[in-house]
Amino acid sequence: MTIVGMDLGTTNSACAVWKDGEVQMIPNRLGEMLTPSVVHIDGDNNASVGKTAREKLILQPDSTTALFKRYMGTERKIRLNKQQFTAPELSAFVLRSLKEDAETYLGETLTEAVVSVPAYFSDAQRKATIQAADMVGLSVERLINEPTAAAMAYGLQDKPEHTRFMVIDLGGGTFDVSIMEYFDGVLEVHASAGDNFLGGEDFLEVLVQKYLSTLNINKKSLSNAELNKVYQQLELVKRKFNSADQVVVEPFLASHEATATMSFADFEQLSLPLLQRIQRPVETALRDAGLTPTDLDDVLLVGGATRMKFLRSTVAKMFRRMPSANLDPDLVIAMGAAIQAGLKSRDAALDDVVLTDVCPYSLGIGVHNENDKTGSQGALYDPIIERNTIVPVSREGTYYTVADNQTEVNVDIYQGESRLVQNNIKLGILKVSVPKGKAHEQSIVVRFSYDINGLLEVDVEVVSTGEKLNMVIQNAPGSLTDAEIAGSREKLLAMKFHPRDQEINRELIARAERLYEGRLSGEREILRHFLADFEAAIETQDEKTIETARTEFIAQLEQFDRPFF
Repeated sequence: MTIVGMDLGTTNSACAVWKDGEVQMIPNRLGEMLTPSVVHIDGDNNASVGKTAREKLILQPDSTTALFKRYMGTERKIRLNKQQFTAPELSAFVLRSLKEDAETYLGETLTEAVVSVPAYFSDAQRKATIQAADMVGLSVERLINEPTAAAMAYGLQDKPEHTRFMVIDLGGGTFDVSIMEYFDGVLEVHASAGDNFLGGEDFLEVLVQKYLSTLNINKKSLSNAELNKVYQQLELVKRKFNSADQVVVEPFLASHEATATMSFADFEQLSLPLLQRIQRPVETALRDAGLTPTDLDDVLLVGGATRMKFLRSTVAKMFRRMPSANLDPDLVIAMGAAIQAGLKSRDAALDDVVLTDVCPYSLGIGVHNENDKTGSQGALYDPIIERNTIVPVSREGTYYTVADNQTEVNVDIYQGESRLVQNNIKLGILKVSVPKGKAHEQSIVVRFSYDINGLLEVDVEVVSTGEKLNMVIQNAPGSLTDAEIAGSREKLLAMKFHPRDQEINRELIARAERLYEGRLSGEREILRHFLADFEAAIETQDEKTIETARTEFIAQLEQFDRPFF
C-alpha cells in the first residue's frame, strides 16, 4: 500500500511519493507541481480547486476564498455562494484534489498520507488538519512538522554525527523556526518557535498599502474585484524586487490612471516590523535550546517567501553565514513528507530514522492569584509541561486548597505562554471533590502526559483519599465532533467536481475571462473572439481539434497576459 506525503500550504499545496528509491513529485491535473490553496464554489454547487479557482478570485471574490489555513483550529466560518464552510472543510477540498491527482499518477486508490503542519501549530490546529484528511477518506496516523520535513528533504540525516542546524520556514501565511540535531540515527528537535499569522502575504500587504497611499486611493473605495487585481499586480512587484531596485507600475485600474514608482528601499524599510517579528522566534528558539548562532552547522531556508532578497540578507547577518537554499523552497516540505511516508511504508531503500519532537506550547493549569484584589486579572498560569519539552513526556505538580472548608477544586487546563490564564487557550476543566479542611490542608497531584501525536491526558489524584480522575483532551476549541466530521464528509460528497481531463480547458477559459474584465472595447472584442473559437472547438468533443485549438488559444492569451514590468 502506497503512502504519499502532502504539504497542505497556506498559499500553495503539493504532493509527493517515495518511489523507485527517490522522491517523485506528483503533478496535478494541469501538469504542475504546485496547486494553489484556493477554493471556488459556483451557483450550481460545482467546486473548483487550484489555479482555476485562483483565477476566480478577481472575477468572483464572493464565491472564492484563499488563506483559510490561518483559521484552522478556530470556529470561524467562510461564506461562499450562500454556503458556509469551516477551514477544515475548505482544506478538505484541497486534500481531495491532491488525492485524486496522486491516484491518477500512481494508478491506485489511496487511503493514507503523511501531512505536514507548521511546527508551531497548536493542538486544535493539528486535530483540524487530521479531520480535514478524514473528510476525504485519508487516514493520517502521523503529522510531520514542516521544518522536520525540510530537514529530511535536505538529507541532513546523512550528515556527520551531531550536526546541528536551524530551519527557517516562511510560507505564505505561517512562520516556523526549528533547531534540530542529528546523532546515532535520531533526528531530534531541540526547540521550535514561530508565528501562525506571519507570512509572505503580510509582506505583500505592506506593498499594497504603499501603492494605495502613493496614488491616494482609499482601500474601501475599491470593489472586491479591483482589490484582488491590486493584490495580484503587487505580488508581481514583490517578486520583481528580487532583481530590481525600482519598479514602475503602469495603470491597471479603470478608475485610476496614474503611474506609480515603487522602490525596493521603501519596501525594505516598511518591512522592518515584519523582519523584527521573524527575528524574535529565532532568538526564542536559540534561547530555549541553550545555543548561540555559532553553535549551528547550517541554516536552511524553506517556504516560497524566503526568496525575498532582504530576508536572505537579514538571515545572513544574524548568523554571519549564507543560509542554504539549494532545493525549491515551495516543494521541499512535500519532498520531506514523502520521505517520511516512505519510512512509514518501510521502504528498503531508506535507512530508518527516528524522529523526535517537542511540545510547541506550554501546557498547564490556572492557580489562585492572591494579588488580584479587584478580579481584573483572574487566575495565574502554572505550566506543568514547558514549551519545547521533548515528547512523549509526563510531568506532574502538587496543588493545595486556598480557602477553609473548601470542598471542590476546579482544574482548568490551558495552553499558552502568558502569565495570566485569560490570555491563554482553555482546553478543558476537571472538577475535583476534596474533604473539608483548613486552607492549604488538602492537596491534589495533577499529572500531564503528552504524546507525539499531540494527545494530552490529564490525571488528578486527591492525596488524602486516593481518589483519581482522568481526562483526555480531544475536542479542543475549534475541533469538530465525530458527527460534524461525518456531516462535512456528506457535504463534500454532495459537491460536484469537474472531470480531471477538462481542468486545463476550464483554467484557460477562467484566465481569458479574467483578462476580458481587465480590458476595454477593442481588446475585449478580440478576446471575445478567441474565447468563442476555443469554446466552439471544445463543443466538437474531438480531441485533436481541441488540442490544436488549445495550443493556439494559449499563444493568444500570452499576448494579453504579459506583466507591465
